[in-house]
Amino acid sequence: MSIKSRKKDHVDLCLNEDVNYREGTGLDRYSFVHNALPEVNMDEISLEATLLGRTFSFPLFISSMTGGYSEAGSINSMIAEFCEENNLPFGVGSQRALFDHPEEKESFSIVRKKAPTAFIAANVGGAQLIDGLDEENIDLMVNSIKADAIIVHLNPLQELVQPEGDRNFAGVEDGIRKLVVDTDLPVIVKETGAGISGEVARRLLAAGVQVIDVSGSGGTSWAKVENLRTEKRNRMEGFENWGIPTADCIEQVVPLKDEFRFECIASGGIAGAFDMVKCMALGADFTAMARPVIEQLDRGGISALQKEYELWRHQAKTICALIGVKSITQCTENHLTKK
Repeated sequence: MSIKSRKKDHVDLCLNEDVNYREGTGLDRYSFVHNALPEVNMDEISLEATLLGRTFSFPLFISSMTGGYSEAGSINSMIAEFCEENNLPFGVGSQRALFDHPEEKESFSIVRKKAPTAFIAANVGGAQLIDGLDEENIDLMVNSIKADAIIVHLNPLQELVQPEGDRNFAGVEDGIRKLVVDTDLPVIVKETGAGISGEVARRLLAAGVQVIDVSGSGGTSWAKVENLRTEKRNRMEGFENWGIPTADCIEQVVPLKDEFRFECIASGGIAGAFDMVKCMALGADFTAMARPVIEQLDRGGISALQKEYELWRHQAKTICALIGVKSITQCTENHLTKK
């Protein structure tokens, strides 16, 4: 099956099938500590947060999910328009298809046309960095969207369950190190839903990566997605719940700030404001999500997504008021209790 067909399958299955992990993100282990005397004015609470030196209206990165086939252009177009309007960062899906099918450039380049001032991240798989990514492909990937950063996604679980997936991951770490040297753009490394451990984060930071997106388990199981694309007799069902829960990833990665200068994005099963604020309280600098955004766009386009986003903002402000902080970035572990 072609890369373009596979990308379309991924979106269709995420929208129409049960592709969730059986176990949750681990964030349900935490509750907020209610403050009956908060001494804050809810109307003055700030939801602004910074990432890579840029200030955004809300600590929400619209995660990479789609691109590389013609129909993806409409999805990317809506995401770009939404992020431009709301001052939010986003990343396109894997641009691997561009290397073999440059005619699909429009499904990516549409985002910069719709979002001339937004923060947009390019995206490439770790396996494509083995032996280094040549300058021509780096330029194609970056220039197609005038990228502000490059995301490297790590997805060995998904690749190994996918019948046509990559099987060789030897050299990915060196490839990331080389990319950091070869580009002037900041490099973000993310998993695709199985999580980044503290030990792996340490290796990535030593390689010069500036942002770690933990992308833990608890949301979309890409092993489950790939199994749904496979004949039942060939499915690897024992791996559908493989991964490190998002809360555990955050707890392992954030302490590395004592040794390295970096920023942490929390993603993987983030469903709304309660999850976002918990992640910020656990030490994440930003949060990210993909499927809830795609679902809203599928349900009612940009207007449906905008309505949901306003709900998230209202809930986040209410949480901040009820724990007694004037800014979402002031949330700490002291505002949480472990069940």
